[in-house]
Amino acid sequence: MGFKMGIVGLPNVGKSTLFNALTKTASAQAANFPFCTIEPNVGEVGVPDARLDKLAAIAGSKQIIPTRMTFVDIAGLVKGASKGEGLGNQFLANIRETDAIAHVLRCFEDGDVTHVDGRVDPVTDAEVIETELMLADLESIEKRRANLVRKLKGNDKEAQQQDRLLAAAQAMLEDGKPARLVEVDAEDAKAWKMLQLLTTKPVLYVCNVGESESVEGNAHSAKVAEMAAAQGNSHVIISAQIEEEISQLEAEEAQMFLEEMGLEEAGLDRLIRAGYELLHLETYFTVGPKEARAWTIRTGTAAPQAAGVIHGDFEKGFIRAETIAYDDFIACNGEQGAKEAGKMRAEGKSYVVKDGDVLHFLFNT
Repeated sequence: MGFKMGIVGLPNVGKSTLFNALTKTASAQAANFPFCTIEPNVGEVGVPDARLDKLAAIAGSKQIIPTRMTFVDIAGLVKGASKGEGLGNQFLANIRETDAIAHVLRCFEDGDVTHVDGRVDPVTDAEVIETELMLADLESIEKRRANLVRKLKGNDKEAQQQDRLLAAAQAMLEDGKPARLVEVDAEDAKAWKMLQLLTTKPVLYVCNVGESESVEGNAHSAKVAEMAAAQGNSHVIISAQIEEEISQLEAEEAQMFLEEMGLEEAGLDRLIRAGYELLHLETYFTVGPKEARAWTIRTGTAAPQAAGVIHGDFEKGFIRAETIAYDDFIACNGEQGAKEAGKMRAEGKSYVVKDGDVLHFLFNT
């Protein structure tokens, strides 16, 4: 189950610097956080999770495999992108294929780095990108509704549902609001997702601040935080300059550098985790002598579907899930201790997996 986050932003906001630091850091941490370049602008990184190391230590696991998230560096977004300005059409298509958007905003003052509009105003920058995505969605909706006319005359149920949802999105967009604000019923959720509208994707604002502002942020990032809260979106504060420096260091040196800066962890770790939370994802674990592994599921996933993330046969032949809560696994010093303490549970098909569960699936072949 792969999850993609597209990194967008206007020129000269630090987007590429962040992406490059992200990929270099992931490469340097290859033992615990596998990295691979699928395409020149795509990086796959491990989601930081200290729980995995603790589980592996108790079980004596030979290999540690974290769950992963894919970041896509989407360049070329400028005012007019929806009309093909810059490399607009190509990169709008790239955004369509992602699950969420990390929008890098310039929140630093630097006379040597020219802003495309000659000023530093992250809220306005965010509005420029959002407007382009909204215009692209409107154009797409108008074309798709026109193509549904014949099927609608034939009373095609699927076409009727699609047109109804497109109309709701169009009304929201024409009111100057993103399509993600449309309230969608549970029976329409799958069809709504299939529309792949750009403005239905959740947004994480990444405030790129100066090195001295990396802990508390500044007036610019405070405005972004206010905007994000009003929209129901998230934000993180990162200094691309610091992240670039950290990416060049060995693990111990990087930790010392962070401590000197007054930071508990690298900003990129916060970015990855925030993206994970933004998509309402959770982690469960499988643990044994061979490997300790993290698996990604959406919040609210039932045990059979969680098993299916490992292999489709696990879901089809699901019998039960032997389940130990993470805290119990640690407190009882492993699976055997948890069994003896009565902390291992046999859960059936209706069980909703909880974040941190250590699971062993039993299934029919």
